[in-house]
Amino acid sequence: MDPIILARIQFAANISFHILFPTITIALGWVLLFFKLRFSQTGEQKWMEAYFFWVKVFALSFALGVVSGITMSFQFGTNWPGFMERVGNVAGPLLAYEVLTAFFLEASFLGIMLFGFRRVASWVHTGATFLVAFGTTMSAFWIIVLNSWMHTPAGFELRDGVVHATDWFAIVFNPSMPYRLTHVLLSSGLTVAFLVAGLSAWRWLRGDHGPAVLAGLRTGIVLGAILAPLQAFVGDMHGLNTLEHQPAKVAAMEGHWETSGRVPLILFAIPDERTRENHFEIGIPALASIILGHSPDAVIRGLNDFRGEHPPVAPVFYAFRVMVGTGLAMIGLSWLCAWFLWKRGALPRPALWGLVAMSFSGWLATLAGWYVTEIGRQPWLVTGVLTTAQAAGPVAATTIASSLAIYLVLYAGLLLAYVTTIFRLANKGYANERKPGPVAVPAE
Repeated sequence: MDPIILARIQFAANISFHILFPTITIALGWVLLFFKLRFSQTGEQKWMEAYFFWVKVFALSFALGVVSGITMSFQFGTNWPGFMERVGNVAGPLLAYEVLTAFFLEASFLGIMLFGFRRVASWVHTGATFLVAFGTTMSAFWIIVLNSWMHTPAGFELRDGVVHATDWFAIVFNPSMPYRLTHVLLSSGLTVAFLVAGLSAWRWLRGDHGPAVLAGLRTGIVLGAILAPLQAFVGDMHGLNTLEHQPAKVAAMEGHWETSGRVPLILFAIPDERTRENHFEIGIPALASIILGHSPDAVIRGLNDFRGEHPPVAPVFYAFRVMVGTGLAMIGLSWLCAWFLWKRGALPRPALWGLVAMSFSGWLATLAGWYVTEIGRQPWLVTGVLTTAQAAGPVAATTIASSLAIYLVLYAGLLLAYVTTIFRLANKGYANERKPGPVAVPAE
């Protein structure tokens, strides 16, 4: 295979594995802070029991996120040396800010958060939890700043083909950063909401009907019911921003080939780049024009306007529908469960199993959205400045293929171990000690 394609697959595999764990730790830190504050306010032990359980999941996720992030960064020097050669004057400082202002903060106070509950004053432990949560969010901020700048670069000038910063405010607050950052933080919140609700539902179905499990279940459902529709609204705003700055990506997302008005919203199709058309297309007339242009007659540019400079259509088209479909399922299930708790004061067995099935739905939506974002930027690595081919290094295809195979096997094993471990944490102490009881969740 083409070494550039192999290098792209390898980086995609690395970042796909890595992103799973920060997606959990970013929002889970704030959920842990909520549990601790509720305990401080009420004195109810259930909140600390919930804290102690979920802090183990946080620690495991944090460790895997750190390790996978280190291996990912190696590839800047091996497979993509042109990236730092051309844009290192911007990328280097932003990555350094992430380490200095965020990672050190997380690492410094994580020990107190994990082991200090009975060793330090309660307010110190609460403060450490806050600082770890704040650090994870700041880490996401700097990474999203760099990623957004790569999509919508600003505040720089080119000297002999090398990027030099001229306005750091414009670099940090580039046109797509606020939308992308909000979208990523909400996706983390939804990932954690359904993980907390799903794992709590699993514990309930296994016979653990303790108040801590019920507190976690309610927290996850309420958080999901609030964030899921909010994410849909933010996603729409992000899409409009993308249409302004990266219209080729939007055309690929929509499977739209010819520039025209009254563009249908395609629910399903099989895009064919060879013939420049869609097969088996099912769509809603003019709805894409209404969504993107706020008018049924709004003209949307098609892929044929970007020949040679648009992303591969099929991966972006399908990934976008996976992301949206998962988001709609999140809205439906979270609202249904919230309605059951509000009206009936209980969750029936099918709803509990639905939450279990959706435990890792946040991962699915996050990866699908990430593929839309990153594949949709091709053929550019930094839009209008640096192509992917220009950044690639002279590494042989066989070398990349062998290391890619090792990565894939290792990541598959680690992912299986991670999921198995957190379910064993959930089962621990309940599988043999508690007999299954009624599955209805009582109201407070």
